[in-house]
Order: sequence, then C-alpha cells, then structure tokens
Amino acid sequence: MAEHGAHLTTAAADDRPSIFEVLAQDSLMGAVRPALRHAVKVLAESNPSRYGFLWRRFDEIHGVLDVLLQHHFLSRTSASFSENFYSLKRVAASGRERPAHLGLRGKHHWCSLILLALVPYLRAKLEQVLAKQRDEDDFSIRLPQTPLQRMYRAFLAAYPYVSMGWDSWVFCQQLLYVFGRAKTHSPFLWLAGVRLAHLTGHDITNMDLKPASPSTAIGSSVGERLRRLTSTVVGGVALSLSTSLSMGVFFLQFLEWWYSSENQSTIKTLTSLPTPPPPIHLQNQQQLTRHSKACPLCCKVRTNDTVLSTSGFVFCYRCIYVYIKANQRCPMTGYPTELQHLIKIYSPES
Repeated sequence: MAEHGAHLTTAAADDRPSIFEVLAQDSLMGAVRPALRHAVKVLAESNPSRYGFLWRRFDEIHGVLDVLLQHHFLSRTSASFSENFYSLKRVAASGRERPAHLGLRGKHHWCSLILLALVPYLRAKLEQVLAKQRDEDDFSIRLPQTPLQRMYRAFLAAYPYVSMGWDSWVFCQQLLYVFGRAKTHSPFLWLAGVRLAHLTGHDITNMDLKPASPSTAIGSSVGERLRRLTSTVVGGVALSLSTSLSMGVFFLQFLEWWYSSENQSTIKTLTSLPTPPPPIHLQNQQQLTRHSKACPLCCKVRTNDTVLSTSGFVFCYRCIYVYIKANQRCPMTGYPTELQHLIKIYSPES
C-alpha cells in the first residue's frame, strides 16, 4: 500500500511534478497576498495621512505589481513566480516543447497572464462587493430597485454557488491528477493550454547564461528604441520585485501565521490603535454641552446615533455610513475603518 501511494505522488516518466510540489507552489502566492495586506494595514495605521492610500488602493497596486511580476517570469522562465520558485516550468499541452529560457509565446503567454493576475484580482473585488452587499442587508438599507439592480443582486446571490462549483472542479481536477488521469492539477492550466514540468539541467544552464538584450542598432526606428527601452524598464522592475519577494517570502509566511486567528490576543496587544485625543473645540465645558448632540460631519443634531469603534466619535448613521463607504477611514482621526466598525447607540429616549 505504501509503495502504491509513493508511486501516485512521485513524478511520472513524462517529468510531471508531484502533487505536493504543485500544491506548494499554489499556496505560495496565496500566502503572500494576505501577509502583504496585513503589513500595509499596520503601516497605514501607524501613519494614516501618509500611507492611508496604500490601504485604500491595495487591490489595484497589488494587481499592477502582480502583472509585472508574472509577465517577467513568463517571458524569461516559462513559469509564474511561484512555479519558478519550485523549479517548475510551463510547457504546451500539445506540440513541441520549448526551452524554458525562451519563455512562453503567443496565446499561452497571454492566457497564462490573464489567469494568473487578472482573474484573482476580479475575484477579490467580487468578494469585496459581496461583503459590502451583506453589510447593507444587515443594516436594512433598501435602495429603489431597477431591473439592472435586480440582476446585480441576483448575480451576487448566485455567486457563492458558482464559487462552490469552481472549488469542486478544482478538487476533482487535483484528484484526477493524483491518479494520473489528468495532465494538469488546476483548471487554470487546462484553460491556458499548458501543463507543469520540472526544469531540466539544460533549462537551468540556459537561463543562467542567457545573454542580455542586444544593443539598439543605429538604423533602428524611434518606435523600436522606445519599445526596447520600455521592455528593459519593465524587466528591471519585475526583477527587483521578484528578488524582493524571494528574500521576503518566508518572512511573509511567518507574518501570516503570526496574525492568524490563534494569535488574536497577541495581535490586539501589539497592534491596537492608540486612544485618539479629544478634539480641541470640545475641550471647553460650555462648548461641550452645546455641541454634545452635533454630528461632526453635518454639524446638525444627530439622528440615529452611531459610534465609530476605531475612534470613539459619534455621528449620524447616514452621514458616517456614506463617508466610510466612500473613504474607508475615520473622518476625525484618519484611522482605516470598515462598515463593520459602525456601532448603533440605543439611548433610553429612543
């Protein structure tokens, strides 16, 4: 039985990587994103005015950097960043195998780039929209329903089932890969028309000895020079990113473990926000009495009092809801804030 299991999990004669290798490289980039996100959150909390935009635009910044990184590795090593980290390469599922140092070309390159960078970005944005929709449902906010809005809500309602179906497909594909019934372990690879294989000794040698791009000829056009210059700049940025990630990947995985649910008590002690100072215009007792019922946003008497747990300030519910949804930060202190930080106050008079 043990020999049969070892046979299933080792590389076959066609140089297929084992199931452990492909799952490890899949989890690598999945571990980097949440760790980076938490690092950016801690940075934004330390100085909201300077680094707050990194937290608010994290998905877009991460998406652009991910495109540059994956494009560089697909063009230079025929693999994504995580696949190259585990000495794997992408080869066409049908047709002649290309040397790894020549990179992927044509539809295999662009399909791989879209499935590696664009699809995860869109899925993350969809999940954020779904979370906001659930918050709105919890707060009992009902906007006028147009046909387009009804279709939108129907799509959001169906998305969890679509996601469950996709995860089931991935599991079945991995199971078939273990038993040698499929060439790829992931539907993304199947859609891109490629499969994974180990780097050979010739591939490693050729990538180490790959010559630099030839210098621009005297008679070349301006467009060709600009294209080569752009390619050089993008390649340098991607190489810098890959080097930084290679050095920090284990540190980021440590951060992911450190800030996991098992260490929430430690996180609360180390990263809790400082108590914000009272506003200057409320330090005078007479002004405090006069403005105690005023909303800091609309400057009118508060209606439907709601406190912001990240800062302790009290606002009108509609004022603070609209502001947080648009800016994701406290209007008084600048601390990063989400809709779940809104707390309704039920006074004896209400």
